Amino acid sequence: MIDESRPVYLRLRDEIAAAILEGRFADGDVLPSVRAFAAQQGANPLTVAKAYQSFQDEGLVQVRRGVGMFVAPGASRRLRAMERERFFSAVWPGVSEQMHRIGITLEELTERDRVTTG
Repeated sequence: MIDESRPVYLRLRDEIAAAILEGRFADGDVLPSVRAFAAQQGANPLTVAKAYQSFQDEGLVQVRRGVGMFVAPGASRRLRAMERERFFSAVWPGVSEQMHRIGITLEELTERDRVTTG
């Protein structure tokens, strides 16, 4: 889920993270070049470079000079752990508070999810 209120480079980072978490890019896969991803997203290449740099800073991608940028070994596992922690610390408290406020139980939420997914 992309939060439109976040800066563009973070939204692009979210797009790349989602692709890794969904398996569209596996550990060891090459990522699109900065220019290719910028063109695909209609974004400035410098903004894409900033998004990619955040992954590099976290050790989630590796740069091979002259070859490209690759998803680092174990990146999907580490990224999933990071996103789970972010969800529980930043997202869930607000969701939980809203659920309590309007009277949604975990059982009701689970049943609704079961019905809509399958």
